[in-house]
Amino acid sequence: MTFSPQLEAKFEKFLKSYPPGRQRSAMIPMLLYGQDELGQLSDEFIAEVARRVGVTPLQVNEVLSYYSMLHKKPWGKFHVQVCTNISCLLWDGDKLWEHACKKLGIGNKEVTEDGLISIEEVECMGACSWAPAVQVNYEFHHLVTPEKLDEILDGLRKNS
Repeated sequence: MTFSPQLEAKFEKFLKSYPPGRQRSAMIPMLLYGQDELGQLSDEFIAEVARRVGVTPLQVNEVLSYYSMLHKKPWGKFHVQVCTNISCLLWDGDKLWEHACKKLGIGNKEVTEDGLISIEEVECMGACSWAPAVQVNYEFHHLVTPEKLDEILDGLRKNS
């Protein structure tokens, strides 16, 4: 399997960061960066990571099934996560979640027809002091209101 030179360099760095016999520790960062480049974690990619870190594809799939931020199906170009854990819930995170689903016309872990936006209800983002929180890819938004969420979503469509 062929990757960009930048991703290959990251993989090499990760693998060299651990002593012999401990390369499996590089698995999660490799999966995250690979997912960012490829858009999803295919069986071919999983097999390649398994080979490089010295485990079986089944062991990689076990990691995938544990971590919700890793996925085998494509998400949208913009992946919107809405926190509905207790702090966000107290500040209407559940209503914000319902608003987002209604505005986009999709539900949890679904993608808009144009493939631009996917949405996911998440537990905790560690932003309890700034609830409710929303994350778009790796960008956090705090103290989000329905109006602010509309601005964020409309901006994604406008700037894509």
